[in-house]
Amino acid sequence: MEEVHWADAIADELLKIRRDHRIATGITPSGPIHLGNLREMLTADAIRRAVIDKGGEAEIVYIADTFDPLRRRYPFLPKEYEDYVGMPLSLIPDPEGCHENYAEHFLQPFLESLEILNIPVEVKKAHEMYEKGEYEEVTRVALENRDRIAKILAEVTGRKIEEDWSPFMPLCKNCRRLTTTKVVSFEGRKVGYVCSCGSEGEVSLREGKLVWRVDWPARWKILGITCEPFGKDHASAGGSYDTGKRIAKEIYGINPPYPVPYEWINLKGVGAMSSSKGVVVPVREFVEIVPPEIVRYVIIRVKPKKHIDFDPANLLDLVDEFEDGLKKGDRSVELSMIPNVVYSDVPFRHLIVVGQIAKWDLNKVFEILERNGYRIDDATRRDVERRIKYARAWLERFASDRLKFEIVEDVDRDAFSEDELKFLREFAESLREDASAEEIHNRVYEVANALGIKPSKAFQAIYKAILGKNYGPRAGYFIKTLGVGWFKERVKKIVEKLK
Repeated sequence: MEEVHWADAIADELLKIRRDHRIATGITPSGPIHLGNLREMLTADAIRRAVIDKGGEAEIVYIADTFDPLRRRYPFLPKEYEDYVGMPLSLIPDPEGCHENYAEHFLQPFLESLEILNIPVEVKKAHEMYEKGEYEEVTRVALENRDRIAKILAEVTGRKIEEDWSPFMPLCKNCRRLTTTKVVSFEGRKVGYVCSCGSEGEVSLREGKLVWRVDWPARWKILGITCEPFGKDHASAGGSYDTGKRIAKEIYGINPPYPVPYEWINLKGVGAMSSSKGVVVPVREFVEIVPPEIVRYVIIRVKPKKHIDFDPANLLDLVDEFEDGLKKGDRSVELSMIPNVVYSDVPFRHLIVVGQIAKWDLNKVFEILERNGYRIDDATRRDVERRIKYARAWLERFASDRLKFEIVEDVDRDAFSEDELKFLREFAESLREDASAEEIHNRVYEVANALGIKPSKAFQAIYKAILGKNYGPRAGYFIKTLGVGWFKERVKKIVEKLK
């Protein structure tokens, strides 16, 4: 019996609770939003699709934590950004001067990526929510229940809560920092504070921010959240979900959302992706290089609680798996597909080879594909025109040099031994024009064995004849793609030159 896909299993659980769901995601735009961050969004979207497929209703709310303070000067920031540590991201200037503020600089490319990946979201920016008063009531409740919340935090985390702790961080009117203020009074809808910069004053409930462990359950209350994926760090014993679910029930009188903790994505040879450490593949860059359905598949194919080891250079095996699943109706592939995208039977791996042979000229690409037996109709044209751009971009950005080639105009006269020359002559003469790629590949072994030459040397001779180096794409389909006639002429010229 086929295992139920993880997204369908979660959808079944959610639909036992209610028919309509609001799934929350939240990412702080403190640096380039990377593929690791994207796991949260795609986990949410797979659940959304699964709920809808089962007859329920679901939508995603993305809370951009634009009001979070800058925690430190990250390696990618100029030295002067040390002066902004502790200030909300929405009040810090864009480090490159191209957006309204720091948060927007990293947020906008990410939102563009969500459109490309077909992830529909309701965007809520935290600083706007506070400024507009959406947090005002939950902030008042938190301040009035300061002692009860402190007790919950102490019981769940096992840590001693300081006597002057407050669930609210006022925004200093002088230095514009959140992390350097202390609440000294609260009455009605006004909060008195002192700041380590030396100033003191009074702010409204809209001029500050709840601390994270209170902010999280507060937004569940404000936005009516029923499900939320979040990183494994929040799911640990005594972590922010444990405190959040108690604050949700005991302070705000709501049930906490259905939790979906997920593991990290590790970048091969580097480790877990992290904006602050510069270990990233920015999402906006990645969706320009890899087809969006494959980006989705990287994440959706793996259960959230399993970590993902990702190597962009070894993408082709993953694409092969996706294309095989497409034929079999695999559920992960189904949840990864972009609506209205046409898929032909031309493998992505083949486009990598054909594109280089054709020097990325579309007309020549279609000529080669037709010669290879593909039917070039409108659907195939649309698909190939779309994916050939990704094939080229991925090859240039991530692929190993072994996958890159260029057909040489001339061959070094001293490159071949007599045995190799003899093999090339016999092999080329034995090929039929209508031979399949598999037949061509097998013929290499047959001729090599008949001549007493090692097959490895035979393949090297073929690659040297075409590329001027000892390796290249799988020989059978490479020669088929180039054309048997073309290969025969190439060998004929080499043999004549080396006589």
